[in-house]
Amino acid sequence: MDIFQSLVLGVVEGATEFLPISSTGHLILVSSLLGVVQSDFAKSFEIAIQLGAILAVVVLYWRTIFDFELIKKLVVAFVPTGIIGLALYQVVKTYLLGNEVVVLLALLIGGIVLIVFERLHTASAVQHILPRSNAIERAASMPAPRSLTYRQAFLVGLAQAVAIIPGVSRSGATIVGGMALGIPRTTIVEFSFLLAVPTMVAATALSLYSLDAAVAPQQWGALGIGFFAAFAVALFSIRWLLAYARSHSFTTFGVYRIILSLVFFAYLFA
Repeated sequence: MDIFQSLVLGVVEGATEFLPISSTGHLILVSSLLGVVQSDFAKSFEIAIQLGAILAVVVLYWRTIFDFELIKKLVVAFVPTGIIGLALYQVVKTYLLGNEVVVLLALLIGGIVLIVFERLHTASAVQHILPRSNAIERAASMPAPRSLTYRQAFLVGLAQAVAIIPGVSRSGATIVGGMALGIPRTTIVEFSFLLAVPTMVAATALSLYSLDAAVAPQQWGALGIGFFAAFAVALFSIRWLLAYARSHSFTTFGVYRIILSLVFFAYLFA
């Protein structure tokens, strides 16, 4: 993996990690376009650079993240993801990561689910048609992520576990799962940001630990470039999504997922 490839993948990761469009899916598709060989290192690279995006959450939410009540909710939410992810890690890494067909099917189905969910979610529809100023005022009064119950936190974590399938989207699964539980849109978006911290730290540690071969010096350089590119772009992506969620539904992301999957299906099978 050269410098240009690692830089592009880092930018893609930072831009997509927190949007409900699957950063892993985008990394797999972009890697295919760039001609990145899906080696053991490349698969681990795609997971490890996500830690750069997660660092952006820590920087932006460092005051919030050390709230003990919030930490307990995040631990509860992480438990189902941790157990399921650890149990199925080798299966996912061996058979699903790098599989463009799996990614495209997950993007397509996820896009349809997102659109249908938004159409059926009455509260989201009401918020969407509010004037922007009222939507922002309403968002300002939303409960903090620490306000989730332990039951809600556990079920959100269970929803997140579905995202071990590349293309599903970790943020999309947690946001839809949370909204289905009645959690306000901006509240679950922020909780999704914060839940990414323990989830991706664990995934990165497991991925690097399981590398079959030693990482060469130039490979560490690629990791570093991808990491910092993801971090810088994610700082803007997080702020943008939170502002967007205050006055918009996620239907646009559903449409984007469907178009992207169809375009790549045509490209792969042309």
